[in-house]
Amino acid sequence: MTKSRIKRIAYRIVVYVVLITAALSMLLPYLWMVTTSLMNPFMATDPTRLHLWPGRFYWEHYQQIFQRIPLIRATFRTLLVVIAVIPIGTMVSAFAAFSFAKLKLPFRNGFLLILLSGTMVPFAALMLPQFRAFNELGMVNTLWPLIIPGMFGNVMMMFFFIQYLRGTPNALIEAAKIDGAGYTRILLTIVFPLMAPAIAVQIIFWFNGIWNDFLGPSIYLQSQDVMTLQPLLAMINRTFADGVDLPLIMTGAVLSSIPVLIIFIVFQRFFVQSVAVSGIKG
Repeated sequence: MTKSRIKRIAYRIVVYVVLITAALSMLLPYLWMVTTSLMNPFMATDPTRLHLWPGRFYWEHYQQIFQRIPLIRATFRTLLVVIAVIPIGTMVSAFAAFSFAKLKLPFRNGFLLILLSGTMVPFAALMLPQFRAFNELGMVNTLWPLIIPGMFGNVMMMFFFIQYLRGTPNALIEAAKIDGAGYTRILLTIVFPLMAPAIAVQIIFWFNGIWNDFLGPSIYLQSQDVMTLQPLLAMINRTFADGVDLPLIMTGAVLSSIPVLIIFIVFQRFFVQSVAVSGIKG
C-alpha cells in the first residue's frame, strides 16, 4: 500500500474510534436508566458498588407506576397540548414567513427585527406578568396557558422558514400569479410542498419541546388532576425519593422517553436534512 492510502486508513480509524466513543458516552446514561428501571430497589441504590446490569429483571415496576400515578391521563393531556398548539402555530409561522420572505411589505425588515428582538427577553422576566394575566382570566390550573401562546406561532420557527424560503425561486410564485392563483392557493399548492422538509423538522423540534416542557406546566398546573407528563414525573421524584424507590423513578423516565425515541428513529432523515437546510440556506 502507498503511504497516502495508509494515512487515509489511519485517519478513518481515528475518526471512527472518536465517533464510537462519543456515541457510547451518550448512550450509556440512557442504557443505565433502562437497566435501573428493571432492578430491585436495593440493587439500584447499593452504596457499595454500581450495578450496571440487573441480576433478575423486575418488570413489576412497569405495572406499579400505572397504579400509583395517573401516567396515562398525563400523557393524553400532553398530547392535547401538542395537537392544539403545533398545527395552528406552524400554520401561523409559515404564513408570517411567507409574508416576510416573498411579499413586498413596507418596513418588513424593521418589523422582523422587532419580532426577533423579543427572543432576547428571558422567560424569567415574563413569568410573573404572564402568570398574573392568566390568573386574572381564571386560566391558572388549566391547559390554556400552555396552548394559547403557541397558537400565535413561534418566532424562531418563522425565522427558520424565512431563511428557507429565501432560497426558493421567486419565478414559481410569479408564474402562479400570472395563471391567476391567489396567495392562499400559492401557499397551499406551491409554498407548503416546497417547505415540507423545513416544516417537518420544526414540528419535530416543537413536539420535543412541548413533550419535555417542565417549567411552563409547573407554573400554571397546580393540581395533579391537570398535570402534564413532566411535572407528574417530577412529582414521582418528590414522592418516592424518600423511600429510595429509584427503579420506579427510572421507569417513569423510560416510559416518557419512548415517544421521543420513536419519533427520532422514524424521522431521523429530517434531522439530517435540518443540518443541511440550515447550513445551505443560512
